[in-house]
Amino acid sequence: MGVTGPPGPVMDRDEVDRALARLGAEHEAIETSLLALQDHAGRRLLEGAELTGVTEERWASAEASITLLWAYFDAYTATLRGAREIRSRRRWSSREDLLELTELLRGESVTVAGSVVGSAVGTAEAPTLQGMGKLSQSFSLTTLVDRMNELYASSLDMVVTADAVWSALPARIDLLAAELQRTRRLAHSVGVRPGEHPAGDDLERITRTLTSLREQVVSDPLAFWVRAQGSSAPGGGRPDTTVYDREARALDDVRREIDAVLTVRQDAEQRLMRLRDVLSRADRTLAEARAARGEVLAKIAATEVPVVSGPPTVLQEQLATAAEYRRHAQWHRLSPLLESLEQKADDELLRARESLTAVTQPLAVRAELRGRLDAYKAKIARHGLAEDPFLIERYDAARRMLWSAPCDLRVAEQAVLRYQQAAADMLTAPRVPEQGGLEDRRGEQ
Repeated sequence: MGVTGPPGPVMDRDEVDRALARLGAEHEAIETSLLALQDHAGRRLLEGAELTGVTEERWASAEASITLLWAYFDAYTATLRGAREIRSRRRWSSREDLLELTELLRGESVTVAGSVVGSAVGTAEAPTLQGMGKLSQSFSLTTLVDRMNELYASSLDMVVTADAVWSALPARIDLLAAELQRTRRLAHSVGVRPGEHPAGDDLERITRTLTSLREQVVSDPLAFWVRAQGSSAPGGGRPDTTVYDREARALDDVRREIDAVLTVRQDAEQRLMRLRDVLSRADRTLAEARAARGEVLAKIAATEVPVVSGPPTVLQEQLATAAEYRRHAQWHRLSPLLESLEQKADDELLRARESLTAVTQPLAVRAELRGRLDAYKAKIARHGLAEDPFLIERYDAARRMLWSAPCDLRVAEQAVLRYQQAAADMLTAPRVPEQGGLEDRRGEQ
């Protein structure tokens, strides 16, 4: 140190005192930070954990950085202590003292053994150190503080990141696993089991995934960290919960499926009774349609009457199966069967009603023609023309066709139309009683 001389001008006593005060404050701050890092819960967990993957690699580097940090700090402390001892020799420091203090405070006066420096692993978090092969390495106090700040920031980032993941994910996974166990017990109570129901298979898969996820999070927490874009602060980012969130949604879906099965267990008897009633109404409607078809064929001529099919036996068989599932408490099988049966039963009742409507359509047409004929007769009577022989003749002809069996609807409709036309003509033609207008008009027609 004496050969090269002090770097720059020799410091005076005031400059030395100010420098010592600043370095003392830095020393205290660095010591506080190092002790906090040493006592950090994340660091203690990392020391005792069986690490793998990215976390294992980064922790090996962080451990070396922390060791180097303490070596640097010890060297920094020794240099600062030496400077304070020189300054405390006398109240008014001599020039020789000031030269020595200037060298200590401004020059590369801090020497660290090369074996200690070389133990640090050069990574992105712990910067690669130059001169690892040297027996020793010298730093100025300012350079040494900068180096310690870099190592501290990288080590703290690693510790804080691991602790953040361990604080967030394992607890959430455990809560979800507890909910999963409750759901499994409820599923077993309603017969939802692996190999028998898709929801049971989903529960098994979720169980395996959560078990594996927890093991990975505990052994390699850094693999589940998403760093915030543009953030340089230690621990800047958030835990990656993608897998956890996916399994939580899957468990919610399973719970909804089991809730549906539970609803089936509560409402099964009522729904089965409704199904029996709907199918019974469909059978009665089809029977009515078959009877109506025979009546139509006997009373209506020259018309197409659709064939009425019998009730489907498959629905009765499925209904019996559903009742069997209920007796044996096979709710997971009963749930989808009831939903399918309810839809099919409603469709069957609608089909039966449509068949009855199609079969009775000719009778409805005949009834409409009869009503129209009687309506015009009443209208004629209101106008005093009920005794008109011509209209009576037309009415009787139409009535015989509509009230005879079998009835030809096309011919009967033409007869009704002729009666309507004659009635309309009578109602609109001018009446001249003194000239025998009615007889003359009938003769003209």
